[in-house]
Amino acid sequence: MTSDNAIVTATDRLILRRLNPDDAAFILELVNDPDWLRYIGDKDVHNLEDARGYIGNGPMAMYARVGFGLWRVELRDGGEPIGICGLIKRETLDDVDIGFAYLPRFRRRGYAREAARATIDHGANVLGLRRIVAITSPDNAASGRLLEAIGLKFERVLELSRADPVRLYAWTAEAAVQA
Repeated sequence: MTSDNAIVTATDRLILRRLNPDDAAFILELVNDPDWLRYIGDKDVHNLEDARGYIGNGPMAMYARVGFGLWRVELRDGGEPIGICGLIKRETLDDVDIGFAYLPRFRRRGYAREAARATIDHGANVLGLRRIVAITSPDNAASGRLLEAIGLKFERVLELSRADPVRLYAWTAEAAVQA
């Protein structure tokens, strides 16, 4: 059994660990960031109780169901939460996808790239995934650049259950070996 705040992986500067209800204040701030609302959508999280529900019904439920999910990214020095990054198994996609979001004050410092690389490594080396995908809004150029920087390649535009199309990127173990 894995504890509620189990460390999943770490880098020189970051720790990625499972989210738990104690992360509610951080999640409340993150999911109400204007960029989250623009690119990911309103998750109807407006208070700490909503945030605890989001954590329990989202990441924690996925940990129980498939053994992975979105993880809290925190600074190794001091433990301050800066964002989330992890692997998601959506019903709308055949493959596991990587997702991430960061508080504005921690962007453009290389943390997202560092955590995303560690997440891809974990997916490949610990979970044995041979293909990991990502989806972005067509106008989210920053996320597209990050995905390409960690080895994902744009494949196509997809129509999912949402009203708007998304851009699909993919990483494969075979392509990574060739690179």
